Amino acid sequence: MRLFGPLLLAALAAGPARADVKPHPIFSDNMVLQQGTEVVVWGKADPGEDVQVTIERKTATEGSAAGSGATADKDGKWVAKLPAQKAGTGYALKLKGKNAVEFKNVAVGEVWVCSGQSNMQWEFWRPNLGEQGKTVPAAAKNPNLRLITLRRQTAATPQDEFPVVTVPREGTKDGPVVNYGRWLECEPAAVQEFSAVAYYFGRELEKALGVPVGLIATSWGGMPCEAYTSLEALDAEPALKHYADKARAAAKQFEADKKPVPPNTPTALYNAMTHPLLNFKVKGAIWYQGESNAGRAHEYRTLLPTMIGDWRKRFACDLPFMVVQLAPFGNGKGNSGGVTYAELRDAQLHTAKTLPKVGLAVITDAGHETDIHPPQKEAVGSRLALAALGIEYGKKVAYSGPVFKAAKFDGNTATLTFDHVGGGLVAKGGDLAGFAVSAGDGTFVPAKAEVKGDTVVVTSDKVPAVKAVRYGWANFATPTLNLFNKDGLPATPFRTDDLPYTTAPKK
Repeated sequence: MRLFGPLLLAALAAGPARADVKPHPIFSDNMVLQQGTEVVVWGKADPGEDVQVTIERKTATEGSAAGSGATADKDGKWVAKLPAQKAGTGYALKLKGKNAVEFKNVAVGEVWVCSGQSNMQWEFWRPNLGEQGKTVPAAAKNPNLRLITLRRQTAATPQDEFPVVTVPREGTKDGPVVNYGRWLECEPAAVQEFSAVAYYFGRELEKALGVPVGLIATSWGGMPCEAYTSLEALDAEPALKHYADKARAAAKQFEADKKPVPPNTPTALYNAMTHPLLNFKVKGAIWYQGESNAGRAHEYRTLLPTMIGDWRKRFACDLPFMVVQLAPFGNGKGNSGGVTYAELRDAQLHTAKTLPKVGLAVITDAGHETDIHPPQKEAVGSRLALAALGIEYGKKVAYSGPVFKAAKFDGNTATLTFDHVGGGLVAKGGDLAGFAVSAGDGTFVPAKAEVKGDTVVVTSDKVPAVKAVRYGWANFATPTLNLFNKDGLPATPFRTDDLPYTTAPKK
């Protein structure tokens, strides 16, 4: 007893183990909270512990404060809700239970999720971005723009949290560090490690709206759309159920091996990099993805709308989605004239036409035949911002290039009309390029096209009775597609026929 007595007394004196109030990792210094909606704050504590949450702001001319309480449930989880706050900076978010936590330099404004594969992930430090990778970050200093990047990881089941870590830059041991899972003010070091497309989008949005903008980068190179979609959504769509079955099989296999599921596994990125964000109030999402689904464009017509509907359900709002249409790319040696990318672009256009609040950033003038990561990222981000401003924020701006509306056929001539003509149609830099016609037999030949008023007239001496027209129907069109409106926005590639995609299942 003499040997163990002191130890027993010490243990009794210490009392039961106590857990500090721990907010979800999305909350940190420098964060942006969504304006115009209640502020939801959540985290963990001891079961039954009372947690007080307050948000305060003091400026030279005004001050404000609001508070709310919550009690941790039997699992230690708590959720507090605060009233909507006015856009601006200078807020502090405070949590008080058995311990106290305070987050400083908090802003309220517009929050957007920035997701997809490598062209969304591509940070400014990437060598192929050239001089912009140095000059843009060097001049980037804006306290109204805040950035957070989620670490790339997978999970077989939905996760509640994401890691907060500081690690060397990808591919280095002693290089510049990346702060994953932390909100950072826009300044050179932070921008250097951030998505170029997302930065340009946020920069233009903040400039146009005049309020703080928060960007959440959650992307992974080479990953397919099904990896960002939940198991329940894949299960519910008969054409996609095979992905749900694949996800379950992978979870079972890799759980047995005690290894993480591969990143391209269906649901793996939704579970690890989207699900942890769902309680956080956001305005919308920008999406640059599709290269990894280019051989499955027929299926993508179902998959992308399914994923968008899934996110809207789980974020519990009519989440606007601004989608980047795939850039021109040869897709391998000798495949520039192939159509897998053309079909995927058409599937993206189909989604924008059939779902509400889906915008399309067309970048037919910003591709590279042999580089799947074209360096012209500013046009991508700027056009995403225009789409958001026009569709979600109701700004009177031209936010889309010409979109095919209807065709009238007469002999060897087709007259095409368009939506989003803006100030008028133009052939940028010379005669119109990229048009082809068919007699309806599925064989298309190059055709002459001219802008006439608000129409495009397409003719061919080789097809006496034109029945169908296609524009830009190739992986990488040569010469560069040049139908624009006078507002400087390119027309989306299109087709007037409804022949099955080459990627459609064979009967």
